[in-house]
Amino acid sequence: MSNLDPAFTIGYQLVTPMVRVLGISKAEATTRAMKLLSDVGIVSPDRTFKAYPHEVSGGMAQRVLIAGAISCEPDLIIADEPTTALDVTVQADVLDLIRDLQRRLGVGVILVTHNFGVVADLCDRVVVMQNGRLVEEGPMREILREPKERYTQTLLASMLEGKEPMTMLVSTASSTAPSTAKENVL
Repeated sequence: MSNLDPAFTIGYQLVTPMVRVLGISKAEATTRAMKLLSDVGIVSPDRTFKAYPHEVSGGMAQRVLIAGAISCEPDLIIADEPTTALDVTVQADVLDLIRDLQRRLGVGVILVTHNFGVVADLCDRVVVMQNGRLVEEGPMREILREPKERYTQTLLASMLEGKEPMTMLVSTASSTAPSTAKENVL
């Protein structure tokens, strides 16, 4: 959300770069922006075009940013944590959208993320970095199944999927009201 300027409408923020970079008219850029908003799955492009960033949800803002990212016909998109702070359903929609755009437009995507689920879902190759230095790289399946470097192994081991939680998340008391304060601790 912080990549959208709260002082300007979404439409203005989509149209201005197209006018400057592509050298098209404001009317042509507006038509193109409406189509892009529709293409990224925004049901009411007209309303979103006129809205300010605070008037749209996080998932919709992410779709707007993706529309902006492809508006000037790039060869490469760098998506830095594109699913952070989105609920699981919206994350899946955003990943589907990126995958579809990649296939349909033939655009390359560099995905920067800490989420190995996203990596497994979207990436062909993986580069693991630590403190700005390359630690390990290779095909996604190879890196996720058989990491060679200790740092990569530690990162993969830190994922919670399929593991028991280390602390109780709910009370195990038989009554609905806890009998001691200790049972309330998460």
